[in-house]
Amino acid sequence: MSDRDSSTSASQTEEELEEELDGEKDGEMNGEVEDEQEENDDKSSERSAAPSLSSFSSSLRAVIRIKQKYQAIKKRRQELTLGLGGPGNLTGAAPRTSPKIFTFDGLTPIPYSTLAAAAPQRKKRKRRKRVLFPNSGGCRAPPKQEQSRAKYCLYLLFAIVFIQVYNAIENLDDHVLRYDLEGLEKTLRREVFGQQGAVEGLLSHLKDYLSTYVHNKPLVVSLHGPSGVGKSHLGRLLAGHFRSVVGETLVLQYYVLHHCPQEANALHCASDLSAIISEMVERAEEEEKIPLFIFDEAEHMHDEILDALWQLVASKQSNEYLNAIYLFLSNLGHAHITKHMLHNSSSIPMGMSASSRHSNLVKELTPILRNTLENLHILWTEADILPLGLLEKGHVMECFLDEMTREGFYPDHTNIERLAGEIEYYPTVGGHEYSQTGCKQVVAKVNLL
Repeated sequence: MSDRDSSTSASQTEEELEEELDGEKDGEMNGEVEDEQEENDDKSSERSAAPSLSSFSSSLRAVIRIKQKYQAIKKRRQELTLGLGGPGNLTGAAPRTSPKIFTFDGLTPIPYSTLAAAAPQRKKRKRRKRVLFPNSGGCRAPPKQEQSRAKYCLYLLFAIVFIQVYNAIENLDDHVLRYDLEGLEKTLRREVFGQQGAVEGLLSHLKDYLSTYVHNKPLVVSLHGPSGVGKSHLGRLLAGHFRSVVGETLVLQYYVLHHCPQEANALHCASDLSAIISEMVERAEEEEKIPLFIFDEAEHMHDEILDALWQLVASKQSNEYLNAIYLFLSNLGHAHITKHMLHNSSSIPMGMSASSRHSNLVKELTPILRNTLENLHILWTEADILPLGLLEKGHVMECFLDEMTREGFYPDHTNIERLAGEIEYYPTVGGHEYSQTGCKQVVAKVNLL
């Protein structure tokens, strides 16, 4: 057989196979229709023949129907497969195969590594850090607090303020040390007898005033007491101490009966006093020191002099006049002091300290003395009043002992007691024996020895 004949027979065979397959398909479809009709006939016959099947549910009938249909289709496909592979097939014709149904039978599993390699590579996303909240129970790192640079500036400011305050305190101490108030206190306690309360009050005023150089008013202190209680002696001790610390030119002791005895010269004396005080104040301002003005026997001062002093101590003056100390010594109001001490000595306990007795004396006598002094002149409204009390017999004996030691006499206690007994005293009140003249006659009696 030639090649042409063989190709012709092959094409014919293919056409025949296609026709057969088409016929089979049509037959198969017709068979399916006939099967459905037969099934319907069977159903009708079954309904008529077997009425008992009506009791089954519709779902069960559907299952039976599907199963029968599946078995019929399977049987038909098996027959078609056997017919195609029979001896009647042509040589060289393509074998007839039944349509394949998708199943998992015969498939070899593909390893996961091959699939992973064939799959496209996904970009690995960066894993974000876990955010920890305060309420979460997990372990969390404390947040870092950024320190502000302003904090260091604040620390520096605190240090500067501390240094300034410390330097100011040191400067105040240096200013007080310049006047040696501790030495003045020792001197007054040793030299002044029976007036410890008044000495403490005076030192308190001086410490408060001398602790700084800038003031809003001058310091004006007025000491009042009967004759012989130590007013002039106290003034002399203060003048001597201040001359040693601020200089001779910045201390003034003014005795009215000596500097201005005549009342006719009062106006001239007032102008001269104002000029002297102005000159001393200006000199003290240049040297940055505080001058001291002591006016003894102030009860004899004329009104013109008091007016001039009031103009100087008033707070409306310029700054240089505000840095000064004015000390007035007088016996104004001595009657009130004597009366108060004689009438109230019985109520004062014997064990009460001198400072406590003086504080009570100041508290009770200051309003009375201020009222009396303000009626005399307006100058006393600017002054701090300190009353000096009467001296007892023991204080007078201390005055005799000190004076005899100064004069070089042997301090015989019997002789001192004899001299103290020659002094006149007030009647004893509450165990206290007060001297009428204080220590005024001590110097005269010692000179007679």
